[in-house]
Amino acid sequence: MVNEQKAKPRVALALGSGSARGWAHIGIIRALERAGVRPQVVVGTSIGALVGAFYAAGKIDVLEPWVRKLTRRDVLGMLDPSLRSTGGLIEGRRLYDFYQEHLSGAAIEGLAMPYAAVATTLGRGTEVWLREGDLADAVRASSALPGVFSPVRRGGDWLVDGGLVNPVPVSVCRALDADVVIAVNLNGDLVGRHLRESAHHAGTGVDPERWLQQLPAGVRSHAKTLVGLWGDWTGARDAERSEAPGVFEVLAGSLNIMQDRITRSRMAGDPPELMLAPRLAHIGLLEFHRAEEAIGIGEAMVERMLPSIQDLIQGSTGDQVG
Repeated sequence: MVNEQKAKPRVALALGSGSARGWAHIGIIRALERAGVRPQVVVGTSIGALVGAFYAAGKIDVLEPWVRKLTRRDVLGMLDPSLRSTGGLIEGRRLYDFYQEHLSGAAIEGLAMPYAAVATTLGRGTEVWLREGDLADAVRASSALPGVFSPVRRGGDWLVDGGLVNPVPVSVCRALDADVVIAVNLNGDLVGRHLRESAHHAGTGVDPERWLQQLPAGVRSHAKTLVGLWGDWTGARDAERSEAPGVFEVLAGSLNIMQDRITRSRMAGDPPELMLAPRLAHIGLLEFHRAEEAIGIGEAMVERMLPSIQDLIQGSTGDQVG
């Protein structure tokens, strides 16, 4: 007798870009695991590459408690100003040290599941799939937001954030032989909302002047620029300027528009079996201290869509949801 039972589909996660909103990926992964859905492939862009790397390396239990404890002060402390001409306002060394501490020695090709990070070549504008080599380096390259974090040298190319070319990397999942792609778009509700309500919040919980005084004199002038930009990121600007968008509100809004258009175009030609689009517009570009909130939103999204996800895994036709 012929066994007509279908083999379990090869499920892949396409974890999209979105900076601090990307902590929602952790909640999505946790909720999927609780439901018995364990992806066999993970591909990430930018923050999605970071969360995906820790998941593929079996270190999500290390990442989650760390991000849940982050405060505004912690985030500001990690944004180390670049004192050299490195192509970014922020060196990113402290963040990279965290990656290195927990992903040290991990090679992408040695992971327990297929993994890829998406980056962009700065000189040629081409999409690069990082599928071998040092895992921490791949994460750093994929999340090097242009003008903010320093680009990463790899071979003969300078690599920057993969969100410039493939914000939600469904196509890479297909190339890794996925049968079912669950994609996560963190930017679906952001266009037109980049001038966030939080721009009117009163404070950040950080005393910038006190922080500046703790720095060496030679660093202070560079750090003052960073503190000014921090006000833009968190909305802690002077009242008379509150109606005008700040530098990073303009940057964030522009990136949101670009990534939304790229995602829509690519999804039209190669849609995932399931698209999750948690509503995260109220979380700003670098508000990494709001992990509790973002993780909860990710969990709630999966729990709400669980019947559709289970039908999809069991072989039913999935719908695109958001």
